Amino acid sequence: MAKLKFRPLHDRVVVKRIDAEEKSAGGIIIPDTAKEKPSQGQITAVGPGGRDEAGKLIPIDLKVGDKVLFGKWSGTEVKLDGEDLLIMKESDIMGVIA
Repeated sequence: MAKLKFRPLHDRVVVKRIDAEEKSAGGIIIPDTAKEKPSQGQITAVGPGGRDEAGKLIPIDLKVGDKVLFGKWSGTEVKLDGEDLLIMKESDIMGVIA
């Protein structure tokens, strides 16, 4: 993975979507028009973290390379270096896939 030339601010992360499985559990091919956007992705960049009321930095609990789950409508879609990515707050991430 090439080093991204974008640094998110505060408690934001950059996520690259991971494509959803194109077959159902029964082996039926799902057409593009019926697919929901996947809610899995891989972290490609991480901001320094948010600040509490006293101004103390609270580091982000995610790192580049983590595979994560996020809400269907989370984040802002952007195109960076020709790649479709999402920028979202750490709080939009539901969890890390182990």
